[in-house]
Amino acid sequence: MTAAAPPALEIAGLSHSFGAVRALREVSFTVPRGAFVALLGVNGAGKTTLFSLVTRLYDSTSGTIRVAGFDARRQPGEALARLGVVFQSRALDGDLTLTQNLRYHAALHGIGRREAAPRIAEVLTLVSLSDKAHARVATLSGGQQRRAEIARALLHRPELLLLDEATAGLDLRARDEVRRVVRDLIATEGVSALWATHMMEEIAPEDRVVVLHRGEVRLAGRAAELGGSLAQGFLALTEETA
Repeated sequence: MTAAAPPALEIAGLSHSFGAVRALREVSFTVPRGAFVALLGVNGAGKTTLFSLVTRLYDSTSGTIRVAGFDARRQPGEALARLGVVFQSRALDGDLTLTQNLRYHAALHGIGRREAAPRIAEVLTLVSLSDKAHARVATLSGGQQRRAEIARALLHRPELLLLDEATAGLDLRARDEVRRVVRDLIATEGVSALWATHMMEEIAPEDRVVVLHRGEVRLAGRAAELGGSLAQGFLALTEETA
């Protein structure tokens, strides 16, 4: 009998400090295989710190992080190879075409030019940007640029996508397009996604959520557990007490 595959992401007892400031406190949650999990929190909740620890931009000394079963601290190469990351800051060169950007990032992942060409065509199809393959990135709309960032993150066939405020600064239509692309990837490609946001309207009641506030997990469950109004439920969970 084959053992069940480990979760796409498993975080247990994770804490982190910047000097005297405690950014994360005993954070624990999982992202199951093929799941969309929203990491909810206002600015300063610790979302970006958490992403920085998972991606090894910061070193974690307390708790464990496992990506697809690989310990991010002890097996960083194996863990990072299974991650695709879309940060708030842009990673694509606006003066280059979309294909040129993706060819460069494919090389960074050790993907040869012959293998890269069909893979680039494949990921552009997945994010509905095939018609923009030879356009300069600077000429793309905000939503198209974010979808291009997702294409970049998919090049090496990751098992888990991390998206940090992926729709920040986009208009309503562009935000919907980006969310649709990510949810479609989960349904068709079998990837998992941890979607960090502070916008309640991006979450459906059936979604899995992790509410992070002042570095602590206040809820890990379904969005419906926040109550009839997701926004009101979130505010109640993160209400400050004297």
